[in-house]
Amino acid sequence: MRDLTRRRFLEGAIAFALAPRLDLAWAAGCRSDDRLAVIPAGLFWMGSDAKERAYAYRIDREVARRHRWFDAELPRQRLTLGTYAIDRYLVTNEDYQQFIQQTGHRAPSITEDEYGRQGYLVHPYDEVRPYLWRDRRYPDRRGRHPVVLISLADALAYARWLGELDGRRYRLPTEAEWEKAARGADGRYFPWGNRWRSEHANAENHVGGTTEVGSYPQAASPYGCFDMAGNVFEWTSSEFTDGKTVMKGGGSWDDQPGTCRAAARHGRAKDARHILFGFRCVCEMDAKTIR
Repeated sequence: MRDLTRRRFLEGAIAFALAPRLDLAWAAGCRSDDRLAVIPAGLFWMGSDAKERAYAYRIDREVARRHRWFDAELPRQRLTLGTYAIDRYLVTNEDYQQFIQQTGHRAPSITEDEYGRQGYLVHPYDEVRPYLWRDRRYPDRRGRHPVVLISLADALAYARWLGELDGRRYRLPTEAEWEKAARGADGRYFPWGNRWRSEHANAENHVGGTTEVGSYPQAASPYGCFDMAGNVFEWTSSEFTDGKTVMKGGGSWDDQPGTCRAAARHGRAKDARHILFGFRCVCEMDAKTIR
């Protein structure tokens, strides 16, 4: 317990040092100051160019090259966003349990038949079972792990509930908001820079499942956000032209390095539930509270 407390203190200290404008989140009334990172207004680089995609194909697996996965990424471009606050950490099982206890919302789950109909069968249903909730309780020893097996509607319902609880407006990040929080303004490929570092992320199936949020503090983004490479993909509020939701997250715990870049994007049906899908929230900030 002492080691866990010390680690959480160090994570918070690192996050605070990386976000000197953290007091704005407190002033805006957005949860507690160790949970939110304020992303300042301004220009940033979004998307990827041919050089980045070539590097991504080189460090990823052959299937990515064969199917040209990264060709669907947005072109590298300069965009401007206003100030917003975003969760430093993925929403955890502990967080989500408070939500379902207070609202009666369904617990994260999926039946074997439902899972099979989705078609995402890289992981057989036996690998799903450890993530299933029992009697509306999250799996043992996974309280600080990111919540998974939740659909887009589930994530939106959580954000609405949190807003009612705090008297603020929470929502899912847009693709652009997520990407800026993950890579900063300079367009780096990963939260820490332009070269892949295996020790910085829960990826490449080294662990074999999700890990506690914030377990890789050395991989914090320029704004002090964690797990923006590896662990799980994340729902956003953005869509592809075919209506599928844009998933970000810098890959998941079983993805290869090329997929773990901030510019990578994937589309999934809104009702999808999977052990690789989680989320974090944005807290909208009133202009009058921003200095």
